[in-house]
This record gives sequence, C-alpha cells and structure tokens, in this order.
Amino acid sequence: MAHTHNEIIVNAPLQEVWDALNDLENWPNLFTEYSSLEILAREGDVTRFRLTTHPDPDHGGQVWSWVSERTVYPENYTSCAWRIETGPFEYMKIDWRFEAVPEGTLVVWKQCFGMKPSAPANDDQATEYLNRNTRIQMRAVKERLEAALTPSA
Repeated sequence: MAHTHNEIIVNAPLQEVWDALNDLENWPNLFTEYSSLEILAREGDVTRFRLTTHPDPDHGGQVWSWVSERTVYPENYTSCAWRIETGPFEYMKIDWRFEAVPEGTLVVWKQCFGMKPSAPANDDQATEYLNRNTRIQMRAVKERLEAALTPSA
C-alpha cells in the first residue's frame, strides 16, 4: 500500500472552506487539473460523480476520467472518497480533514492507493507524482479560496 499526506492552511474560516470544497460542481473552477465534473447520483451525504482532467503533460497529453464516490461527515469536518472506476489503480482512497487553526483552516489530504502491474507508473513513481500534483492543486485551491472567501480575523 502506498500513501501520500499533504496539507495546507487556507486563510479563511473553517465553515466557508468546508462548504466551498464540498461544492463538487465548482471543482473545475477550484482545481486546475479538472476540466469537468458530472454528478451521477446523490443520496444524503454520499455523492457519486465523474471527474475528467485536462490533458496531462506528464503523460503525453493523456486525459484521465473516472467515477468516484464521496461521503462527507459534516459533524467532524471530514470526508472520504474512493474511485469506483480505478483506471491504473488497484484502489484509490482519499481522506480529507478540515480543522480550524489560528491562521484559518488546515486542509489535510491523505491518499492510500496501489497501482496495477499494467499501470504507467509503479507505487513509488505514483507517490512522487501524486505528491507533486497534490501540492500544486492545494496551492491553486488556497489562492482561489482566499480570493473568494472572507479572511479569518
């Protein structure tokens, strides 16, 4: 099992960051890698959706698309997502945690995964790629949220 752990502080109140990052339909405007997100089903706190990326320059312009299911736990500001269509992964699970800190909101993303033998990368290569890309995406989300949301006092 491979995993990543990345975090960033968004200078905005917890509830506003939580709400913004759970507005799935807006993800293509928050994340630079996603070209579209289609909601397939929604029942209570569980949402099934299809994500499609912009062409990936690290993989010859490959466009990636997959179906994920995400459950939110508003009582403790966490969520868990897993890929239903796994693509190059044997499995992929992402845990998100949001926590109020003096500077605003700490956002933590943990990814647990395993790559298929036929995948274009092994676990170590995928870990390096996911860490690099997650940090890029977290910075983009931070900048976009801070520009849109009320800064914390």
